[in-house]
Amino acid sequence: MEGAAGPDKEFMVTLAKGLAVIQAFGAERPRLTLSEAANAVGLSRAAARRVLRTLTLLGFVEQDDRHFALGPRVLDLGFSYLSSQSWIDHAQRHLKALSERLHESCSASVLQGDEIVYVARVQTQRIMSSTIAIGTRLPAFHTSMGRIQLGYLPDAELWARLRAARIEPITPSTITDLTALFERIKQDHERGFSIVDEELERGLRSISVALTTRTGALVGAINASTHTSRATRGEMRERFLPGLNEIAQRVAMAAD
Repeated sequence: MEGAAGPDKEFMVTLAKGLAVIQAFGAERPRLTLSEAANAVGLSRAAARRVLRTLTLLGFVEQDDRHFALGPRVLDLGFSYLSSQSWIDHAQRHLKALSERLHESCSASVLQGDEIVYVARVQTQRIMSSTIAIGTRLPAFHTSMGRIQLGYLPDAELWARLRAARIEPITPSTITDLTALFERIKQDHERGFSIVDEELERGLRSISVALTTRTGALVGAINASTHTSRATRGEMRERFLPGLNEIAQRVAMAAD
């Protein structure tokens, strides 16, 4: 835990421990015992007990006998971020209109490390086998929204992330060769959109554009997704891309 601080003397190890415990909970681990929480984040039982006691008193964690679970107040952390990003509400309104016009699902996300995090979602027909909601994380290298955002990284940083990432075949179409992935990301950046075709899940095809400020700073990405039986790659460029680009232009005017 202390290693994460590096040379920064202002780093608060206690706060980091608390956040690590909150992050230990999830869909696969909705409830944790004291020992499980300690093991999940590499803390001693005594340290984990203090952290969980504090989080419980603050309302971020609830206790039921020997088990702990996240409390509703944790939502305040996520909503604080969403409300502070004015472009998200702006994009959500336009994505809803585009989704109704295309009869397809549309989303917005931000890049966090090697993952994208969904911050807006308008779903029409369920395409993926798993439910996508605000806060859902997916691998950036195998999603159109991830690739279009990764293209804004300097080449050296992109290569560093590629070499450090765990690139595995999710479907037979998944690109796993690092050089091929690097080149695809750079090509997508140059043409201004990314299409990922059945690399994340069979039957899923999506197209994305980046969201930037008027000065060109990256803020996120938006996409439209469909089943492969409903639109070809060419049809997505013709029908989906103009609407996505229009939203990107509107968001750019509002993001600065």
